[in-house]
Amino acid sequence: MKIIIDTHIFLWALATPEKITQQKLQELELPTNIIYVSSVTIAELMIKSSIGKLQIDFDPVDLALQSGFELLDFTGRDALGLKTLPFHHQDPFDRMLIAQSLTTKYPLMSDDEMIKRYECTVI
Repeated sequence: MKIIIDTHIFLWALATPEKITQQKLQELELPTNIIYVSSVTIAELMIKSSIGKLQIDFDPVDLALQSGFELLDFTGRDALGLKTLPFHHQDPFDRMLIAQSLTTKYPLMSDDEMIKRYECTVI
């Protein structure tokens, strides 16, 4: 299965995997699954770092690849879905991940309850 991970899942996987439920950890570790870190997540980390909201003292692209994750670019097709996406969630980064999940039909792994209000599959 191909899975997109939300930004907090990515950070937890790197630094505090004990915050991730056992079911989600099993999905992350299953060798047949392809786990994607979206370019949206990288953008979110860099923006939050630049405004002092997060301290990112590592290269998230390199660390994602070293951790066995794949990178997934946010495309123009993904962006088209934002036009009709309901405003259950106000966070623009989460909205982009939701749109990407809907376009690619890859489930989105997240602990954000608001995401479950959308038609994408949430793990």
